[in-house]
Amino acid sequence: MSGIDDLPPLRDVIARFDLSPKKALGQNFLLDLNLTAKIARRAGDLSGCDVLEVGPGPGGLTRGLLAEGARRVLAIEKDPRCLPALAEIAAAYPGRLEVIGGDALEVEPLAHLTPPIRVAANLPYNVGTELLVRWLTPPDWPPYWQSLTLMFQKEVAERIVASPGSKAYGRLALLAQWRTDAKIVMELGPEAFTPPPKVSSAVVHLTALPEPRYPADPAVLSRVVAAAFNQRRKMLRAALRGVSPDIEAHLVAVGIPPTERAEQVSLEAFCALARELKRAA
Repeated sequence: MSGIDDLPPLRDVIARFDLSPKKALGQNFLLDLNLTAKIARRAGDLSGCDVLEVGPGPGGLTRGLLAEGARRVLAIEKDPRCLPALAEIAAAYPGRLEVIGGDALEVEPLAHLTPPIRVAANLPYNVGTELLVRWLTPPDWPPYWQSLTLMFQKEVAERIVASPGSKAYGRLALLAQWRTDAKIVMELGPEAFTPPPKVSSAVVHLTALPEPRYPADPAVLSRVVAAAFNQRRKMLRAALRGVSPDIEAHLVAVGIPPTERAEQVSLEAFCALARELKRAA
């Protein structure tokens, strides 16, 4: 019996179902149920929410989310070996856990969820950033989710919350901070996981803003930011030449020195440039 519910400790579950973590699936299991409950609490008040979880593995965070009062959890798991362990959790929490076997990049979760919706996941390392970008770039805003509480490699987490002028600042920071409040709420060393990864991890909590922080056309902003950071060592007048032949005039028009580099430019200034380019198009 574990500390948070009447189910067995995760080490016993892993041994019983022979769930050795697979490197090919980016699996690093978090076995301390006190830690998984702590992560669940970082997701906020779950009592009236459906929660989407990606990559539950043997179900440590799943159990934390249910024990912390989630109305319902939808768990998407690619590894079929984990499904019997998750079925045991579903039986212990009748009507509150639905498990879908499949790839989260291919599953459309909305048909299985009822708002309000939060997302909480110890994301597999190999798809974490791609999933985050998808959640941050839906066709319409605000999105279907209220918040994202996600574990990443610490280096990725630092890129999400980075400020202008730092080496970590780039497309991910701008994408996240344009439409959400993003902050690191927890850090974990390699020793917390089985097997221990080579890097530390961190949990980021992103709360969706009702509308983007500054007005800008998403497609134009995305194109400008991608071009700027794809050649981040170049001055903007050179890095953005492919975006507009008159890029220097547009930069000057919004108060950005053409000799600046991408990492020196604030989100607000990038949004102003996107509006200027849209106006001139």
